[in-house]
Amino acid sequence: MASYPRIGVVGGTGAVGTVTLGLLRDRGYEHVRVFASARSAGTEVHGYLVEEATTEALERGDIDIFLFSVGTGASLALVPHAVAGGAIVVDKSSAYRLEPGIPLVVPEVNPNRALEHNGIIANPNCCTIPLTCVLKPLHDRAGLKRVRVATYQSVSGAGAKAMDKLAHEASKDHDLRMDWEFDGVEFDEESKLREETRKIMELPNLAIQATCVRVPVMVGHAETVWIETEEPLSAADATSILGAAPSIRLDEFPSPGKAAGEDEVLVGRIRQDTTVEGNYGLTLHLASDNLRKGAALNAIQIADLLVSALASR
Repeated sequence: MASYPRIGVVGGTGAVGTVTLGLLRDRGYEHVRVFASARSAGTEVHGYLVEEATTEALERGDIDIFLFSVGTGASLALVPHAVAGGAIVVDKSSAYRLEPGIPLVVPEVNPNRALEHNGIIANPNCCTIPLTCVLKPLHDRAGLKRVRVATYQSVSGAGAKAMDKLAHEASKDHDLRMDWEFDGVEFDEESKLREETRKIMELPNLAIQATCVRVPVMVGHAETVWIETEEPLSAADATSILGAAPSIRLDEFPSPGKAAGEDEVLVGRIRQDTTVEGNYGLTLHLASDNLRKGAALNAIQIADLLVSALASR
């Protein structure tokens, strides 16, 4: 890696990619290049000239860290070429998240795993990231026994085309949607949330059940979470723990609108779950910007870890 990190953003014209470029600029990254499809090549985004993401360009060896914000198929096709060129890839898609030996990283939860890569680091699902930010400090204090979660996910999680569709849709046509692959029992979004949480938390047998829906909101995902702990934990203590946890901000009534444009996970409605005897059950509500902490910011935080590790050598 060069003395200064050379960053390549693949998929830089998409919903997450454009947010990534703004965050990189805000965080002082100066050597940034943008790659996208042939259709976007030659255009400009955030003042950057867009280059075509060809296999030759990715293998050239003049990028240190690639941040991929493309679909699963494109990642599977292109990421190996970027790695072959000597770069480290932080990939946002689901292509590599559950692959053995590939770290799945939330810097507030398992930062050391980012340094155990063989060229690829996976960026988790946009609901898994804020959920694990909340679960980690509670697990450290009282242990997790069971987790149930209901998600309310904005259309930006489905990409720029879905955002444009909502923007031009009559309000009478707004409805809940479930637009993920369905196996007859659950959506793949629900299984992703379960398996990714287990991997990140390193709790392979954690009992976790998810129900996911898409709501007619442009940006910001919300989740209601029911938690059972191994040791008693009061709502007051949980509030204190979460208030001191990294990347979390307490808010009495978290909502996607409040979270949009913010870097923190908003957490509130923290209370005892009265269906669980004793102080072994909690209920809370969270909201986060799925394009920022749920995607782009988490990837950049991983890049920050890589750069810091190099600087400390």
